[in-house]
Amino acid sequence: MAGCCDHDPNNEPDPLKRHVVPVQSHAGPKYRVAPMTAQSHRHDHAHDHAIGQCCAPAAIALGALAAPETVADGMRTTMRIMQMDCPTEEALIRQKLGKMASVKNLEFNLMQRVLTVVHAPEALAPILEAVRSLGFEPEVPDAQGQLAKPVVQKKPWWPLTLAGTAAIASEAAGWGGLPGNLSAALAIIAVASCGLTTYKKGWVAIRHRNLNINALMSIAVTGALLLGQWPEAAMVMVLFTLAELIEAKSLDRARHAIKRLMELAPEVATSLQADGTWQEVEARTVTVGSLVRVRPGERIGLDGEIVRGRSSINQAPITGESLPVDKGEGDAVFAGTINQSGSFEYRVTSVAADTTLARIIHAVEQAQGSKAPTQRFVDQFARVYTPAVFAIALAVAVLPPWLLGGNWHDWIYKALVLLVIACPCALVISTPVTIVSGLAAAARHGILIKGGIYLEQGRLLKWLALDKTGTITHGQPQQTDFKLHADVAAEHCRRLAASLAGRSDHPVSQAIANQAEQDGIKRDNVAAFEALPGRGVRGMIAGKRYFLGNHRLVHELDRCAPSLEARLDELERQGKSVVMLIDEHQVLALFAVADTVKSSSRDAIAELHALGVKTVMLTGDNPHTAEAIAKQVGIDQVRGNQMPEDKLKAVESFEKAGPVGMVGDGINDAPALARARIGFAMGAMGTDTAIETADVALMDDDLRKIPTFIRLSRATRAVLLQNITLALGIKGLFLALTLGGLGTMWMAVFADVGASLLVVGNGLRLLRQ
Repeated sequence: MAGCCDHDPNNEPDPLKRHVVPVQSHAGPKYRVAPMTAQSHRHDHAHDHAIGQCCAPAAIALGALAAPETVADGMRTTMRIMQMDCPTEEALIRQKLGKMASVKNLEFNLMQRVLTVVHAPEALAPILEAVRSLGFEPEVPDAQGQLAKPVVQKKPWWPLTLAGTAAIASEAAGWGGLPGNLSAALAIIAVASCGLTTYKKGWVAIRHRNLNINALMSIAVTGALLLGQWPEAAMVMVLFTLAELIEAKSLDRARHAIKRLMELAPEVATSLQADGTWQEVEARTVTVGSLVRVRPGERIGLDGEIVRGRSSINQAPITGESLPVDKGEGDAVFAGTINQSGSFEYRVTSVAADTTLARIIHAVEQAQGSKAPTQRFVDQFARVYTPAVFAIALAVAVLPPWLLGGNWHDWIYKALVLLVIACPCALVISTPVTIVSGLAAAARHGILIKGGIYLEQGRLLKWLALDKTGTITHGQPQQTDFKLHADVAAEHCRRLAASLAGRSDHPVSQAIANQAEQDGIKRDNVAAFEALPGRGVRGMIAGKRYFLGNHRLVHELDRCAPSLEARLDELERQGKSVVMLIDEHQVLALFAVADTVKSSSRDAIAELHALGVKTVMLTGDNPHTAEAIAKQVGIDQVRGNQMPEDKLKAVESFEKAGPVGMVGDGINDAPALARARIGFAMGAMGTDTAIETADVALMDDDLRKIPTFIRLSRATRAVLLQNITLALGIKGLFLALTLGGLGTMWMAVFADVGASLLVVGNGLRLLRQ
């Protein structure tokens, strides 16, 4: 009932008539849904408008990117660069394009090898040429966003095998006292067999004044060869190439975590044709309104609504809940879910590019493109760290021999070892791999996190504010009591109430209207119907004005009396919501409605308390009902009679004790959700608005996913700190060994690529959460 009995913003009008508006929050401007205008998409500019800090890439479907589009700053072009898969390539491209005046913004998605550029309309050709000058091949999608499937060229195994054999032989020749020319020749063969790509990349980096790992490794190996360290130079290049190969395979595992989401929806669907036959066609060609048939055991290809048949469906790919759900005529089904037993036909409600699964993939990929706070810090640190260590290496090579009379050969060798250690690859790559692994693990549990910033901040939550209806309770109340309060006919009162309630979609209204329908009570026409937000509704029936509303409305109409207050108090203490039918003079009747608590809510509150998170219920319902519901589930504090602005003030007050999360339905409670540190949308499955506007969307109505999210956030933070400590600790150790005269070049390679493998492997552990 719009505004009836519950001050909850469930009273708002049709969500299709809402639009996204910005509201300030801790993480930057958030965009929420407000009533009564056309809906638009949320674009979160939480990061600065500097190059690389804005304009996240759009959804990446299989073989497709966002088509080039016109934006306020010019053109936005998304391109795939198959050679770009680590911060080394990102730094080169950022340095090259960042100098171009026509380039407004850059956003990198290394996991998907995608670069999004906002640029002047005429600048695309020079941008593509600049990228090609770095040795990369950018691929720009056509107007439909289509790209050719990437051709993956497998590298032959024999060059690395040959290089490894030659390097070992060179080492053996040195140990065996064989002629130095033999050891030198074998070393050159090893370097030439596996190191030409490194030298090529290193030369490009040096030309562009970028000290990446390829440049440092090229300098170090060349220096070792010039110093006559033949076996060591060969072994260093072989170990580096092998470690790079292993690291690439490890990164592919994180990349495939998202790719597996894309592969959930089948490429074909059995659709009814115009001639009445059923044929298998490509799912992306099926239009809205088409009929699709699903056989037992098949995976559903598109979102739709069942029109014939029944079945049990496993919705785990979307909700993370493996228990099958029974579905019948009129129920919604979703792409990527699995039909268990029966056969049914459904009418398509979304094309392949706009299914719930597609929106989930879109959101996860956008989250990959946005950098978490730790990642931004690490990137900034690396920009200072590498030149500093390079300067130290140069000083080590020159100053001791020059000022202290040291041996030039020994100190130059130490400097070369420092160059290899200097590369911050392990430090830089550890954060995106960890964040993406956390995002993918959350998606598998049916938790859609809209960015690394929220994944990191979840661990900080001290309070969680929860709406009642549909969040803690099922949101499907039933009428439990009807009591006359005036000398009028009972059936007449119920008819009036049903007529007013039937015009609203609020759960309390529906309970009254449904009970009247079950009892065969017909409805009258209502004229001049009007919602009274947070209070109730009113309308004209047979020329007379009637109200159907809550306790607050009765007070405002000055219809309260001690006898009425006593009856209200009795019902409310039973945990029931009470609305009253009122005419121009008096309260005619009372209707009591009760909702039931979800069993999962009790478990969720207990888990939150175990994690040290306190809870508060913010509801528009009366305090007695709120207290009764809160007592059932163990909530710490309760605030009833809450208008939307009251909920906002409540969240602000709790923020003084620490970060607050707010749980709603993703489109209501807009001010409180926006003000909270993290806004959680309940039951976002199938609701594109909730997916777009929430910071964290729970794909079903299970509150237990919030403790899971907090535990995942804490695990992610722990892994991030472990990785940073590992990367810096290992480099620091080998740096000390080198300055102490104990470090060698092959040890330096282990310090660099070994640390990279350790942090990548550690980050991938989150996929098992």
